[in-house]
Order: sequence, then C-alpha cells, then structure tokens
Amino acid sequence: MTMVFAVDEINSNSNLLPNLTLGYSLYDNCGALVIGFRAALALASGQEEQFLLQENCFGTSPVLGIVGDSYSTFTIATSNVLGLFRLPMVSHFATCSCLSDRQRFPSFFRTIPSDAFQVRAMIQILKHFGWTWVGLLVSDDDYGLHVARSFQSDLVQAGGGCLAYAEVLPWGNDPAELRRIVDVMKKSTARVVMVFAHEIHIYKLMEEVVMQNVTGLQWMASEAWASVDVLQTPDFMPYLGGTLGIAIRRGEIAGFKDFLLRIHPNQHHNNYGNSLVNQFWEDIFQCKFAPPPAGWVEAGRALCTGQEVLHNVESELFDVSNLRPEYNVYKAVYALAYALDDMLRCVPGRGPFSGHSCATLQRLEPWQLVYYLDKVNFTTPFGDQVTFDENGDALPIYDVMNWLWLPDGKAKIQNVGEVKESAKGKELILDEAKIFWNFESKQPPWSVCSESCPPGTRMARKKGEPECCFDCIPCSEGKISNKTDSMECTSCPEDFWSSPQRDHCVPKKTEFLSYQEPLGICLTTASLLGTFICAVVLVIFIYHRSTPMVRANNSELSFLLLVSLKLCFLCSLLFIGRPSLWTCQLRHAAFGISFVLCVSCILVKTMVVLAVFKASQPGGGASLKWFGAVQQRGTVLVLTSIQATICTAWLVSFSPVPHKNTQYYNDKIVYECVVGSTIGFAVLLGYISLLAILSFLLAFLARNLPDNFNEAKLITFSMLIFCAVWVAFVPAYVNSPGKYADAVEVFAILASSFGLLVALFGPKCYIILLRPERNTKKAIMGRDTFLFLYVYLILILFSSPFFLSESSSLLSSCKLRRQFYHNGMHKPGDVILGGLFEVHYTSVFPEQTFTSEPNQLNCQGFDPPGFRHAMTMAFAIDEINKNSNLLPNVTLGYSLYDNCATLVVGLSAALSLASGQEEQFLPQENCLGTPPVLGIVGDSFSTFSIATSDVIGLFKLPIVSYFATCSCLSDRRRFPSFFRTIPSDAFQVRAMIQILKRFGWTWAGLLVSDDDYGRYVARSFQSDLAQSGGGCLAYLEILPWGDNPAELRRIVEVMKKSTARVVIVFAHQIHMIQLMEEVVRQNVTGLQWMASEAWTAAAVLQTPHLMPYLGGTLGIAIRRGEIPGLREFLLRIMPELHDEIHGNSMVRQFWEYTFQCRFAPPPLGWVEAGEELCTGQEDLENVETEFLDVSNLRPEYNIYKAVYALAYAINDMLRCVPGRGPFSGHSCATIQRLEPWQLMFYLEKVNFTTPFGDQVSFDENGDALPIYDIMNWLWLPDGRTKVQSVGIVKKSATKGEELTLDENKIFWNFDSKQSPQSVCSESCPPGTRMARKKGQPVCCFDCVPCSDGKFSNETDSMECTSCPEDFWSSAQRDHCVPKITEFLSYHEPLGICLTTASLLGTFICAVVLGIFIYHRSTPMVRANNSELSFLLLVSLKLCFLCSLLFIGRPRLWTCQLRHAAFGISFVLCVSCILVKTMVVLAVFKASQPGGGASLKWFGVLQQRGTVLVLTSIQAAICTAWLVSSSPAPHKNTQYHNDKIVYECVVGSTVGFAVLLGYIGLLAILSFLLAFLARNLPDNFNEAKLITFSMLIFCAVWVAFVPAYVNSPGKYADAVEVFAILASSFGLLVALFGPKCYIILLRPELNTKKAIMGRGTTKT
Repeated sequence: MTMVFAVDEINSNSNLLPNLTLGYSLYDNCGALVIGFRAALALASGQEEQFLLQENCFGTSPVLGIVGDSYSTFTIATSNVLGLFRLPMVSHFATCSCLSDRQRFPSFFRTIPSDAFQVRAMIQILKHFGWTWVGLLVSDDDYGLHVARSFQSDLVQAGGGCLAYAEVLPWGNDPAELRRIVDVMKKSTARVVMVFAHEIHIYKLMEEVVMQNVTGLQWMASEAWASVDVLQTPDFMPYLGGTLGIAIRRGEIAGFKDFLLRIHPNQHHNNYGNSLVNQFWEDIFQCKFAPPPAGWVEAGRALCTGQEVLHNVESELFDVSNLRPEYNVYKAVYALAYALDDMLRCVPGRGPFSGHSCATLQRLEPWQLVYYLDKVNFTTPFGDQVTFDENGDALPIYDVMNWLWLPDGKAKIQNVGEVKESAKGKELILDEAKIFWNFESKQPPWSVCSESCPPGTRMARKKGEPECCFDCIPCSEGKISNKTDSMECTSCPEDFWSSPQRDHCVPKKTEFLSYQEPLGICLTTASLLGTFICAVVLVIFIYHRSTPMVRANNSELSFLLLVSLKLCFLCSLLFIGRPSLWTCQLRHAAFGISFVLCVSCILVKTMVVLAVFKASQPGGGASLKWFGAVQQRGTVLVLTSIQATICTAWLVSFSPVPHKNTQYYNDKIVYECVVGSTIGFAVLLGYISLLAILSFLLAFLARNLPDNFNEAKLITFSMLIFCAVWVAFVPAYVNSPGKYADAVEVFAILASSFGLLVALFGPKCYIILLRPERNTKKAIMGRDTFLFLYVYLILILFSSPFFLSESSSLLSSCKLRRQFYHNGMHKPGDVILGGLFEVHYTSVFPEQTFTSEPNQLNCQGFDPPGFRHAMTMAFAIDEINKNSNLLPNVTLGYSLYDNCATLVVGLSAALSLASGQEEQFLPQENCLGTPPVLGIVGDSFSTFSIATSDVIGLFKLPIVSYFATCSCLSDRRRFPSFFRTIPSDAFQVRAMIQILKRFGWTWAGLLVSDDDYGRYVARSFQSDLAQSGGGCLAYLEILPWGDNPAELRRIVEVMKKSTARVVIVFAHQIHMIQLMEEVVRQNVTGLQWMASEAWTAAAVLQTPHLMPYLGGTLGIAIRRGEIPGLREFLLRIMPELHDEIHGNSMVRQFWEYTFQCRFAPPPLGWVEAGEELCTGQEDLENVETEFLDVSNLRPEYNIYKAVYALAYAINDMLRCVPGRGPFSGHSCATIQRLEPWQLMFYLEKVNFTTPFGDQVSFDENGDALPIYDIMNWLWLPDGRTKVQSVGIVKKSATKGEELTLDENKIFWNFDSKQSPQSVCSESCPPGTRMARKKGQPVCCFDCVPCSDGKFSNETDSMECTSCPEDFWSSAQRDHCVPKITEFLSYHEPLGICLTTASLLGTFICAVVLGIFIYHRSTPMVRANNSELSFLLLVSLKLCFLCSLLFIGRPRLWTCQLRHAAFGISFVLCVSCILVKTMVVLAVFKASQPGGGASLKWFGVLQQRGTVLVLTSIQAAICTAWLVSSSPAPHKNTQYHNDKIVYECVVGSTVGFAVLLGYIGLLAILSFLLAFLARNLPDNFNEAKLITFSMLIFCAVWVAFVPAYVNSPGKYADAVEVFAILASSFGLLVALFGPKCYIILLRPELNTKKAIMGRGTTKT
C-alpha cells in the first residue's frame, strides 16, 4: 500500500509526470521463491495465456520497472532473468552485496544500503567498543552467505578483530543443528554475537538459547531483525535485552495513515484481480466475502459487506511511527517516477541516444529508462537525498538501535545513533549514555580472545589460530615496548637498560670499586691502616735506631723496606674509585715498582745474612766486601730499575686504559681498566714472583744457620705468605668480574703487605717495646730463638652477580522481449533436446552506457574439452537414432549452446532453448523456428544450473546436468524438474570425510570458490564433519573470482601459519591456477592437497612448475567410463556437415582453433599477414589435440548417461497404452501434444544400464546413484606426471557408503614417503585425558596426565577412571597396580634394628638374671631385695619381648595382645620399683627409735600382694578395653594415596589413655618417693638409682605422646617400640648396671661391711 500511495501521490503532483498517469501491478511473493519468480515473469511478459491470430496482443500491459523483491535470494533469481532484458528493478529490502555486480545485474537498483556497507558499519561498532573476538551467525541463503564472506574479508582488512566462529542457521525445523550451534556459542569465549538472518531464524535460535539458558551475550542485529516486535517478549528479553542493531533508515510519509484508513474493497474491486485488498479486509474483520466457504455461515461467522469501518480497528497496519522498509518503497517509486519524468522531458535532437534522439512513450525500451535511473538525484520531503552510484546502490545510511528492557518488563527499541557514508567517509555517531547494557555492570561487555598486551610485553601469535589470539610475552632484558599490543620489543640504547616493567629505558647502573660502598671502605681502611702501621714501625725503628735489635738487622735496608711497604699499602688506593686514564696507567706501574723495591730489600737482606755467616768462617772475611752498604743499595736500585723499565715499555706500547664493559652484566656498565697488553702484565707479575721465589729459596737454605746471625726464618715465613697470596691471586683474579677483579688485586696487595710487615717486623717490635731486656747485644748474640708473632688475615669476599505503469508499451505485435545470439550447433528432429556446454572459457563484457541498446558479450578462449562435451551429446543422439530398439520411428534432434563460462550467456541460452529463437510471431503465419526443446542437458556450473532451474523449473521443463554438484540442487521444492548424472556434493563431502578419517587427518583447511558450489560445500562440510566426529576445520577461506592478489596472498598466509597439513579445495581450475601461483611465490610446501571433482583431472595444473607442490594430491573424480565409437565420430566432424546456415558456429570455431586458420571472409588483414584460410578439407587425424583424447572420459560419460536417460524417458512415455496411462483419465502423452512436465513423470522412473555396466536411475531428489573414483597425482622420476586411480567410493542400496583404497599405490610427496600427520593436537596416549581448550575446535585439546589414583588405558580418553580401593595408578597412569602395603616389618632395616634391640635387651635381662641368681647369696643381691629384683628382671624381660608384638603385619590377636602385654608388663615392672622404694623408706623408718612396727606392713607377703594388686588393676583395665572396644587391624589409605598402611586402631582412645595414664601414675609415684628418699644414709638407700631410672622412664614416655600422635602408620608403631625399648634399657642400666659392676668387677665391695660402710654409690 505504500507503493499504491506513492503512485497516487505522484499522479496528484502536477510537477512530476504531468499529463501522464502511472499505474501499477502488485503481486504477493508469498515468501516463496517460485511464486516471487513467477510473479516477476508475469510482470515482464503479461498474463494472457495465448496470443490468438487476427487479434492484438491484449492483457495486462508489461511494466517498465519493478519495485522489489524483498529477499536477496528472490531478487538474485529475478534479476538474473530480467537483467537479460535490461528491465529495471529497484529493490527496497534486498541487501546482498552480490547484487552490486553490474556485469551480472546491469539493471538492478536499490534504495536500501548494500550489506557491504552494513558489514562495514558493524565493524565500526565493534572497533568502537573494542570487541575483537566475535561470533557470526548467518542465514542459509545468498543474504547470509555473502555477508559471511564479506565480513571475514572486511574484518581482516580493517584489523578490527577476528571471528571466533561462523555458523549457518538452517531453514526449516532442524533442532539438532540449532543445538549444535548454541553449544558452539556456549563453549566460545566470544561474548558478542552478530546475526545476519531473518526473523524466523532468530525465533528458532532463541528458543534453543532459552532452553540451554545461554546468558551473558551481547547480540548485534542486522537490519532484517533489528526492529522485529515478535522477538521482544518476556521470554526472550532476558537474553536479547541490550541488543544493538543496524536498522533501515526511518522516514516519515505525510498523509500515509489517512490513505491507509481510506482503503476500501469498492476502491480496489476484484475485477482486475485485486485480491490483496479483499484478503486484508477478511483478515482484519474476520469475515468472508460472498460466496463464503462451505459451512462458514452455518458456523455463525460473519459475511463481509465492505462497509466495515477501519477507524474502529486496532491493527499494526496503521502504525506509521516506524516507517523503515515502507520509506525505502516510497523512495523506489519516486526514483522510477523521476527517471521517467527526466526521460519524457528530453528535447529531440539533444537526447542521449543514437543520433541525439530521445525515448518516446510510444516506443519506450526498458534499457532507455535504466540510463535515466542511473542519473536520478532528488530529495524526499523528509530531507533524504536519493541517488544511485555506479553499482545501483543508494547513499548508505542506517540507524543504530538498542533494545531497552524496562523495569516493568516491557521492551522498547530506541535510536542511539546513526552510521552513514558521505563525502567525509564513513561516520559513526553513537549516544553511549542512552545505550542499555543487559549486564549487571551496566557497562559494555569485554569480548576479546586475548587481553591486550600492556607496555612491557609483546604479542606472540598462536600458530594456527586467529590473529586475535595471542600470548603476551614479557620483553626480554634490555628490550622495551611502550605501547599497548606491541608486535616487537625494541632494544634499549647501549648505555641504557629496560626498567623492571620493561616499558621504558633507564640508564644502566655503573659499577666500579667505589669509596662509597662497604667493600671499598673496608679496603681503603685496611690500606690506610697498613700505611699507618708502617709509619709507626718506622718511627719506632728510627727512635730505637741505636739499639742492637735495629742495628743488628741492617737498619738502612729495614728503613727502605718499611718505606716500600708503605708505598705498597698506598698504591692499593689507585685501584679504588672510578677508573680514569691516569689511574689505569699508574696503578700497575706503582704496584709493580713498589713491590719489587720491597722484595729487593728482602732479597738483599737474605744475601747479607749468608755473607755474614760466610765471613765468620775461617778465610771467609773477603766475602763481605761484595755486600757493603754501597753494593746493597746498588743491588736494590738495579733490581727496581728493571721493573721500572718493564712498566715504561708496557705503558708506551700498550697502555692500560679505562673501559666501559657491558659483557659481565646486561643491566650494568662495569668501569674497569683493561691491561692493554696481557703480556706486559704477566711480565710485571712474573718479575716480582721471580724475586720472591729467589728470596724464599735463599732464606729457606739459611734457616738453620746459628741464631746469632739468622734473620732467615722470618724472611722464609714472610716469603711463604707472599708467594701463597699471589699464587692464590691468579685464578681468583682471572675468574672475578668487574670491580671484583680490582678488589681481588687490592686484597692480594694488602694481604701480602700485611704478611711481610707482621712477619718481618712483628717480633722485632715486640722485643723493642715489650721485652727491652732482650734488646741487648748479649741477648741477641746468645738467644736460642726469636719469639714470633704470626698474624693470618682471612678476607671472605661475597659477590652476587646482578642480574598486539502501468505504462502501455503500445507494441504493434507480439515479439520476444529480446533475441540472443549464441555459439551453437543444431540438428532438426521430431523431438529436440537442448544442451548447454562450456565451449569458451571466458567472455568480455561490453561497456554499458544505456545510450544505445546494449551489445552482447564476446566469448573468448576456445576450450577443446568443452567442445568434446558438446560433441558427446551429438554422438549419443546419433547413436540413439540408429538404435531400432530405442525410440523407433522417432528422430531426436538437438540444439546445443555455448555458455562461455558466463552466467548471463548460459541463462539467456537456456531461455532461448525454452522459448525458441524467432523474434516475432506475425499474424496469419505459423510459429516457425527451431522448435522448443523437451529437455536440456546441462549446465556445467552449479551457479548456472541454479539460475537456469529457477526459471525453467517454473515450466517443469526437465534439466539433466552432468557437472553441477551443489547439494542445494537436491531441493525438490525449489528445483522440481532438475536431475543430474553426477553425484551431489553432499556425497562428495562425505567421501572426503571418509578419506580424512581413513588417514587420521583430523585438522584440515578448507578452500572453496566464491559461488553456490563452494558456499554450499562449505556449509555441508562443516555440518557433516561435526556430526561424523571426524575432525575439525583449521580454517575456511573463500577463493575469489577474478584477479585479487591481495586476497590470495592473505589466504596463502593463513595456510602457512596454520598447523593443518591437509588442504581440501572445492573450486574450479581457474581458482587453483591463481592460488598455486601465490603458493609457488611464497614457497608453501609440505601440504597434502585434496581435490574436488572440479579440478582433480585438470591437466593444466600438472606441470613441472607446480608438481613439487601438488604432487601426491588425492582427489575425488567423476566416474570414468568408456564410450565405444566416440573417437571415430569425432574424427568425422566436418564443417560442411555442420554449416553456418543453421547457426552451427561451434564447429567452424573448433576448426579455426585447431588448424589456426580462418573461413572466408577472413578478418581484415588476415591474408596480408600470411595467415591461412580454412578449406574445410583439413584432416583431423594429422593434428595432435586433446579433443581426440577419449582415454579418460568422465564428464563425457555423464553427458552420455544424461542423453540416454532423456531418451529412455521419452521411449517409456511413447510406449504408453491408451487407457492405461498415468495421467488424468488414464490418458497417455502424445508426440503431437507433448508437455515437458509429462516427460518428468517418466524421467523419475528411468532405470537402465550403460554398455560400460553402470546402472542409471534417479532418487526422489533427482540425484543419480553416487560413485566416484579416487585419484592420486603421481610425480614420476623423469619429471612427468600421471593421474592414477587408487580407489573408489560409492553408495549402494544394500551396503551404504563404501570406501575402497589401494594404499600401496598412493604416491606421497614427502621425504618419508608416508602419509602426513595433520592434527591440531596429538592423540592423548593412555595415562592422559583430553582437556578441551575453551573457545577452540574440539580437535584442539591438551593432554592432561591422569591424577594420582586414576588411569586411562585408551587413546584419547575423555576421562580418567578411578582405581579400585586396594589399587593405585601405575607410574604411566595407564593401568592399576596393587597398592604398596606398609607396616613395621621384620624385613626392613628399621624393623630389624628394633627386633635386634628387643632381643638384645631380653638377652641382657637373662644374663643379669643369671648373674643375680648365681650371686644370690652375696650381700649385694640380698641387700637389694633379691625377690623383687628377680621379679623386676622378669618384667623387664617381658617388656623387651612385648615390643615384638608391634613388629610384623598386624593381626587381630597381635593388635589385641600388644597393648595389653605392654601395659601389664610395664605395670609389673614399675610396681616392683615402687615397692622397692617403699621398702627403702620402711627400712629407714624402722631404724629410727620406735619405728620397728613399720616393717610389718612391708614384709615379703605384703610386697608380693602390692605388686599383684597393682598389676591386677592394669589387667582389669586391659580386659575392659578389649571387651568394650577391642583394638583391631585396619587398612589405612589416608596417610598415603598410593599405599595401604596396615595398622592397629586402638578401638577406644579412652582405654589406651587410661592404660598409659595408669603406668604414668605409678611411675610418677615411684619417682616422687625415690626423690624424697635420695638423701637417706647410703646404708639403706637405693633411692638414687630409682630416682634416676624413673627420671629416664618419665622423660621417654612424656616425649612418646606427641611423637606417637604425630607419627603416621608404621612410624607410630616404631615410636612406641622405641619408647618401650628406651625406657626398658633405661631401667635395666640404671637399676642393675652399678650392681653388676660391683658383683663382677669389684667383688671386694660385695661384702656386708663394704655395703654398710660405703660412702656414695657410684653410678
């Protein structure tokens, strides 16, 4: 009604189309392609069924322009046909970017922006909010599939993010697929979901989303559902609230609502077929116009009168507040009106057409209107400019909408911005404050695959994953990144280092031996201290220079030695502080000269000692003249001068210099002095060492001379220190970095200097200052030896290295809208069959200015195999015509056309076949011309077949394709008359998946062509692969048509980065040629290619240039067949047999191509250039051409079968017996009145077998029984190639799908000559489980080792299984093993030791008992209460033995007996001790005056009775414990998961505590009594021994309790055994050790007298 209003408004406008009335014809497409397509044809051709002779062409006038259609798929199909006639279409709602292809859709325009802009708008919003990781859902139609391709490409180019997943929403009811898609969404980490689909898709999707309760997603809506009310329900808004959507621009149309309210059936009466208004009226008032349906009135329902009032009805029809598609319809009508207006205002002689003519209303051609429509430019009353670009697209503008969920539960769609394209470029304007976010934070969500890498890190792409998925790797030391998402870290300048955060450079720390650091301070202090001491000693020696001690020791050399030592101490300071040139040069020179001066003095002193001694010998006086004062000074000077010369030579040749060293530490600059010449430094040290060793040797030889003259011992010791220090210095110096080398050298200087100072001058200063009485000539001459004081200094140095119109055309007669001229070949017959073949492989589009009638395309590039295909059909028809059993008395003819590999040509050829080629049917004449065909063989491309079948299917004209494999063509509702003799891609895809599973390839890449063939394969492959569980797609890329090197470069880059080694390609030869050029350029090797049937046998790819890459390719090939006689038929082709008179241009073109000649008349300049003319008599047998190669007939075999299928169908139809036929009234079809749809009935039932043995029949979808050969590209050693068959894959009625492969024949193009491995993750071996990586395909997982106690014994286990209770997992976690058992065993070292100790204790007790029995009559035994002693020894023996019950595997009896035996034995023991203590006290008391009566309570009987009673109490406790809650053996698995600890559970902790407590009570009582009695007279006192024994006993058991409680398993038993043994040994040794000592070793003390009189018992 918007279009009706607009037409009405224009007709009322005197300024627009004055004196011209616009009309309209509006049709309902019913949401079905077939109806929409049929309606478009009705608009273009008129609706009269038949043109009667002698009458004018009468009917609804054909239109000059069409507004519509609303769906992209419908519009594509319609434009494919109407574009042939240049009839302009202006769509208001078809957004598919593919419709911008001006070559394919030359007369298409639209007032809604293209999806290409919508996609870019979506990407702008994604970038605005930083959403780089998103999911994409698209509808399964042209609209969605083109968006998917465009989105992926534009997203990559914009660098705005990556797709986490891209899924195709199915049409119809497919809950399993929807469940899978929602499951993908749940598992993905992407929080943003973009949906380019229709209302019905979203509704079904949301039902599944609600069912699975998938919340937390930010939805982004395309214009198709951004403002759909049906989704804004309380059920869906918790999930869809906050949705951001791209909506069609809202407009206002003044007066539109009033117009709608004036709609009335009388205004739109039904005489002209205006059923739409009546249907609206019946729907809104729920009534029916007369005559009503049967039973309507009887049911009490109302009849429509047409007088009902619309004002009283609430209907969404009248809601004009949100006019979006309506506004586009309004603009479309006005665009056509303005174009028509401009055309009619043309001034004759100034027009744009040939001869400057103008178009007239009487002779108006649609293509002339296209010219003006291209130039339309006007502004709507709402202020929007309407104009079209070179692709027919309007100026793009969209509103950005937001779904607001109000607190009261209602929903509202609010406008929050707009996105448009203007002269300024793309503009996005958003009012973020208004946006409602359906999250708790009320903030936009975060949707990234990986968080941005902060400064200090770099992005590391994850191989095989989208570029948005990366790891943030910290910059290595010395490198920085100061931006977010840096791809690389930058190295810092030489003197700078990275900060701890690695986000900026900081100056490197400088390091040298400084005066400010502790080490430098210590060394400086030591140096100054040494200098000070030298000065003090020098002063002492000067002060005491006249004393014998100073004079006797060569005072002059001593003074010089002290000065040189002072210089040695001071030179060490040159090594401290930041190195400069002068310090570097001076430090080693000063050090070397100072030390040589020092050592020279010592050397001369030693030589003097030897000379003096020699002079004291008879006749040795002359020796002193060589060692006078002058000689001594001269020797020192000469030796020192030599070192000075060495230093000078070193400094002059290779002087030490300061150096910034960055080798030791990356983050530090170590300032140091490089020695310049290592040889110079080595000579300097070597010279010092030479003098030192010489001094040491001389002193060592003189150490035993008489003391009177001997200072050699001091020199020997000092040189020993000196040499030791410098020998240790060399390795320490070499291995010390930076300042520590300086510190080592300073330390060596100071240590050796202090050694010389202390060793040489220490003893002398001691005598001078502290022992002056020895500083006399007499003492010095007579002393035995010097007193030496030795100081040894040890310094420990610590170093720690630092480290992304109704307008009548007023035609005078009925004629074809347009005549097409094609390359063709024809043969007359009773029945004509059509054929469409690719005889030329490309075409050139003419420039379309619409100032003259557009020219047809120019076909180029003759294709011999394509011509062979056409000739195969000609051969099959010839063969059938010769067959008397098939179609007798009927001659088949043919009309074969070349589609030039171009959709426009193929579609126009199909229309030519269907309608005939006569341009005009003149009155009074029959309709002459090539008869229309009954069936068509073709087309070769899926896209071409889809377009052709969309049109031809309307007339139920059967099409049998031999090469169109798209699974979409199996849709019987859309393509009711389509058949094919090649298997559907659905089967080919399953065959590919079978091969993948056969070789274990679970990670593969998929490349598809940018057409229906490729896109449908992509969808089918993803779905089938997921259902089969056979693997995952690493990537899915669409290969572009035409020259697009940038896109190909990107795709090959994806292949390089991916870890998938298998690449599956469903594309055409041209795609593979272009792709392989880029593969070779980037040298991408190591891939296993898998070819679809479209290029498996492509010889153009089997070149030496490409075989290093494509060798080993596995491909699915069309079934090879044999056609006897075909080659002979091909050889008989002659131009005169196929003359040009009947339009047989193909044969002439073949002849000219093959013989490189031209038929007369030749092109201009042909003969002049020396080229040949064709005679038609050339011999084909003498020419080498692939046209004659019939060894590998694959498409040809399918063509052969297709022709025979049609022939058998016609044969069956003609054999029909009248009265028994399948049609109405059991009639039969006749050849004179044959309708194409009648042939379809028989074609569906065709079933025959070819001479090659293959059965041909069609299933319910028109598909043939599927069978494919599996081919392998063999690269021979001589460089040649061969395509060999290595198997077949087929489907049979009985066995289903079968794959047969001869793997031994397969050539693998890898070094290993084995099939490659292509997996995302290696299989998880037994012992591990698969852990899926969230947001990644199911084939990508980590292998997580089973946890302790669990195992997996299969490959790729999903879960690990727990081992049974008494079992544990093996080390490999691949099976269960019995758990290790643990208890205190006799076979382990601990058990053996305790057993040995127990038996040893028992043995000692037995020995002691034997000794006591043997010596029972002696005073020592008798005096110590022999009976209790015997009983005590027996109880100790039992204590030792009861410990054995704790060793060994616990049994019921040992558990019950161990604590009872232990408790009773120890109570018996302690009872004896307690009674002995009491006896001691009683005896002492009895010895006091009046105390004799006390002994009567401690007689023998009382003692026995007390022990018995005390022991019985413990026995009663044990009995009660054992009866009430007995200890029992227990398998404990709590201590160790992998062990079973056998232990005795005490049963009752209270019982155990009471047992121990009772023993403790008796022991404490014994200890207290014994402690009180310790000071009684020794005559009666055994209390000290008891006190000590009880102290040991109590200490052991006090320590036992925490140790026992905290010891697990067998160690608790070991602790208890140890406590038993320790306390038993303590009692045994403490009580019986002293007694045995006396009895056995001191028998003289074992007398009554000695015992009564001894003072103290020794223990």
